[in-house]
Amino acid sequence: MDDCIIIGAGPAGLTAAIYLARFHLSIRLFDCGSSRAALIPCTHNHAGYPAGVKGTELLRLMLEQAEKYGATREQAEVTAILPVEGGFEVHIGDRIVQARTVLLATGVVNNRPKMDDAEHDAALERGLLRYCPICDGYEVTDKRVGVIGTGDHGMREAIFLRGYTSDVTLIAPGAAHELDDTCRAKLDDAGIVHVDGPCTPIQIAGDQISVTTPGGMLEFDSIYPALGSVIRSKLAVAAGANASEDGCLEVDEHQRTSIPGLFAAGDVVKGLDQISHAMGEAGVAATTIRNLLAEQRPIRR
Repeated sequence: MDDCIIIGAGPAGLTAAIYLARFHLSIRLFDCGSSRAALIPCTHNHAGYPAGVKGTELLRLMLEQAEKYGATREQAEVTAILPVEGGFEVHIGDRIVQARTVLLATGVVNNRPKMDDAEHDAALERGLLRYCPICDGYEVTDKRVGVIGTGDHGMREAIFLRGYTSDVTLIAPGAAHELDDTCRAKLDDAGIVHVDGPCTPIQIAGDQISVTTPGGMLEFDSIYPALGSVIRSKLAVAAGANASEDGCLEVDEHQRTSIPGLFAAGDVVKGLDQISHAMGEAGVAATTIRNLLAEQRPIRR
């Protein structure tokens, strides 16, 4: 039986793996290979990388560091977590492995705008399509920016980006905007244009990205989809863990879920969806796991 099984090998899962391996604990990581961090062309918010670092390179270095201390990663999809006496059964298809504790670091999946997959990935790589204004709003300073979204969420993202540029347009993904009077007043006060949809097709147009709306084609230096995301918490919820209405796992200040021995860190927990935040939560979770295991059985050399 492993001391801990980590599900997800993004920044949270890999940080926890480094900590736990250096605590001389037996751990394994299971990862389906779809970390949102791998989609980052270059992050400039991560301290210690003055020139920025590509998401895949950051994950590669973190995995290398975890493996240096004995952590092992297996690319596989976990299908169930079952609390049992003394720990958990973790199901990977027909296979079952056991662990004294489990850390869920499965993150979230962004809801994408309607566009061709290859076009989407190419636009993302070139910075024509961006998903995180906190991460890379600086890169669109004084540029022409489109936000695909509506309602309170779309309004808030557009206003956040107004702190970087005066040229922001909010485009409804469907037909007419779903904006109440308060949202419209805030957008108007900020000088943000709001355009009804639908907004297809979305295509690369030279050095810009274009959106076709009922009022005509619009071109931008970058577009931010503000379409929400899917929280990958179903494994923990199916096991009985508490979650918010939007699916974020509820944890205490030590990253403990409502199920004893089951922890969660990173974007699957409600909080700031940032690499630094995920890594901090993972450090807290890993240290709490170590101390919990030491209470059950002394950890000694």
